Amino acid sequence: MGRDAATIMQRCELLGTFSEEQGRLTRPFASDAMRRAHEHATVWMREAGMAVRSDNVGNLRGRYEGVASADATLILGSHLDSVRDAGKYDGPLGVLVAIAAVHRLHAAGLRLPFGVEVVAFADEEGLRYGTSYLGSRALAGAFDLADLHLVDAQRITMAQAIRAFGGEPDRLADDRWGSRRLLGYCEVHIEQGPVLEARGVPVGVVSAITGFARRSLTFTGRAAHAGTMPMDGRLDALAAASEFVLAVEAGARAMTGLVATVGQLAVSPGAVNVVPGEVVLSLDVRHPDDLVRAEHLQRLLQRAEDIAKRRGLSVELLLIDQEDSIVCSPRLTSVLARAVRELGHPAMQLASGAGHDAVVMARITEVAMLFVRCKGGISHSPAESVTEDDVAVAIDVLSKFLGLLAENA
Repeated sequence: MGRDAATIMQRCELLGTFSEEQGRLTRPFASDAMRRAHEHATVWMREAGMAVRSDNVGNLRGRYEGVASADATLILGSHLDSVRDAGKYDGPLGVLVAIAAVHRLHAAGLRLPFGVEVVAFADEEGLRYGTSYLGSRALAGAFDLADLHLVDAQRITMAQAIRAFGGEPDRLADDRWGSRRLLGYCEVHIEQGPVLEARGVPVGVVSAITGFARRSLTFTGRAAHAGTMPMDGRLDALAAASEFVLAVEAGARAMTGLVATVGQLAVSPGAVNVVPGEVVLSLDVRHPDDLVRAEHLQRLLQRAEDIAKRRGLSVELLLIDQEDSIVCSPRLTSVLARAVRELGHPAMQLASGAGHDAVVMARITEVAMLFVRCKGGISHSPAESVTEDDVAVAIDVLSKFLGLLAENA
């Protein structure tokens, strides 16, 4: 059984070489790098006894049928896309652990009283078009068709990218989960935080997923010559934006459970001898209580308007994306925790501060998540690291989870 974990580690290394950028892992939605990842994942799914297909949005879907009388399906999965300069495990680990669990069933000649569908989602990170969860939104019937008109950095529309990848943008409704009854959705993922490592445990059961709100703010002042415009006559957009960034940090530090981040800052005209006339920045606010998050977000947006008014500037606020917090299924979570305990590990429960495809899948079925310990809690970085032993535990837990569900199906 230990060979399964070694195989996954090798496959993560291989997938990590499929990138759109030389020297670092960057695998966007519907890219050539994603196509190469799909080619290999297709082989691995078929070796695990699954029938494999790609849907129109670009999800790779492998199906392992249950016994002849099975009328329900459990979905396992995660995503194969990445952020820019990514690590090897965020997303792919969950897909590969799911494939390994199904491969064990196939190797033993076992069929469950339900089908298992492994989904490698096409776009969770939103790198190429700035829209998270494209793959799971399509599967859940929540895809916004207006997104098809979005363009990437090369001015390629999403519709064009989908078509080039082999899908039909006019048939995205076909990707929606059909008439088969769903038992639930379970996702294995690296923790992306330090809690499991601090507690000395290999895996943890996710209790809830924190929601988020994202906005784009544009501070507009007036560009001017840096040498000739007096300080008291300046309408410096970057100075206003800087004041706001510090307010975001201070507000989050003052409230337990709240995190707020300005991760992007674009300064125009961006010359060394010109007072900045415009700054566009991103705002990401997260808190497990949706009401608390909404109230704090409103305070921050009001602060931005106050800063702009006091400095004689204008500020434009634009909604980018938002998701409510979700509570994981008590039923599935209890089964997952039992699987962890029966394998001799403490069934620690923790909330996820990051979003996952499970957030969208919760719209159509019950969801559960298993976190795997990662070194230093580091993610979205080449420094992402997991151990082979912890991966082995994750495969064992997911396999045990399938068996316990089968006993009670």
